[in-house]
Amino acid sequence: MSQFDRRQFLKLAGALSAMAALPKGVSAATVAPRVVVVGAGFGGATVAKYIRMWGGNVKVTLVDANPNHVSCILSNLVVTGDLPLSSITLNFNSLKTNHGITFMQGTALSIDAAGNKLTVSTKTGNKVLPYDHLVLSPGIDFVPAAGTWNPTLTPHAWVAGSQTTLLKNQLAAMRSGDTFVMTVPAAPYRCPPGPYERACVVADYLKRKGRTGAKVIVLDANSGITAEPEAFTEAFEVTHAGWIEYYPSATVESVDSNTKTIVTSAKTVSNAKVLNYIPKQRAGIIAQSLPLNSSGFVAVNPLTYVADGFTNIHVIGDSCAVPASDGKGVPKSGHMANSEAKVCADAIVRALSGQAPDEDIATSSACFSPITNTTASWLSANFIYGDIFDVNGVVKGKGMHRVDIGEAPSNNINQDSFEDMYKWSESLFADTFI
Repeated sequence: MSQFDRRQFLKLAGALSAMAALPKGVSAATVAPRVVVVGAGFGGATVAKYIRMWGGNVKVTLVDANPNHVSCILSNLVVTGDLPLSSITLNFNSLKTNHGITFMQGTALSIDAAGNKLTVSTKTGNKVLPYDHLVLSPGIDFVPAAGTWNPTLTPHAWVAGSQTTLLKNQLAAMRSGDTFVMTVPAAPYRCPPGPYERACVVADYLKRKGRTGAKVIVLDANSGITAEPEAFTEAFEVTHAGWIEYYPSATVESVDSNTKTIVTSAKTVSNAKVLNYIPKQRAGIIAQSLPLNSSGFVAVNPLTYVADGFTNIHVIGDSCAVPASDGKGVPKSGHMANSEAKVCADAIVRALSGQAPDEDIATSSACFSPITNTTASWLSANFIYGDIFDVNGVVKGKGMHRVDIGEAPSNNINQDSFEDMYKWSESLFADTFI
């Protein structure tokens, strides 16, 4: 990509202003620095791709436990059988062939921060990868409630793949009068609209299949709907009225997967036909070796995504905690991970060429949520680096301040948005993996 194209792209993506200086790539005459990226989802794959596109002579190794990535985006439509799993299964062929990225299938075991080395478990034994910069984008880990939770019996399907198929099969086995119980974990969690979206498409599925008397019970640990409240309130109370029961402030106290029983502070349900328990979440396992905040995520500098206390270990995507204005937190989503990855890639290229990080940055997040098998809602927001504020509007420091673009009003949940959802997802898939 040319320098002009790069400037244009970043400007349009909100990552640079028109006047921002572009960093210099690493010269071919220089010994190639080594960047190791852990996690090949929307954060890790994007940062690996853009470092190679922008960085010049930089060696990038991408590490993931899986041979391909299964997207959580659109996965609820796989649960309902409206899409095949193959349609959200994304390979790394272009990253390797078109961008010269080395892919290593394996599990990151440990970080030697002092020695700048990462140990990876592979099928042929442990490998040690030296690095100049390490980027962690390992997604999420779960913190289950007390009891006997067994995800092979009561799936979360919050990491797409085999769990998605398991929940799909359980839903398909529901009959009239059966109950589908699902939870919404306390924020912050991956994909804020996702649980409400799932409740809607499951209710729509049961309705379309003629499962009379069946219902979806939503047990939300939060005090209310955390994303797109107007759209989802309309969906719960009007579109899917009689099919969805919603309970806020329902903190999970225990789960018994054998009897499909869940106890919460708001309601107890026993002998559910399907129990879709989505536990509280924290940073992915390898990121837990770094200091975590009180919510279980890694605090980062939003100019570089360097983890607090380090100089060359970056954390992006679901595992990071970005400083933001109170009540305007940076969401954990595939689109946001892709956006953070570009800022991180730009900062790494600058660091490798001896430049300071750019302060004229922004990230963005957008999401489309299917409400039925033909209609969808949407939301969009930008996050601009600068002063951030406490609940009283007093400046509390620097970070990412949210500027809402908007969300679908209740009268704009329609087929046009459903069609736009596929255009958006296809564009995001291509930008990340091709």
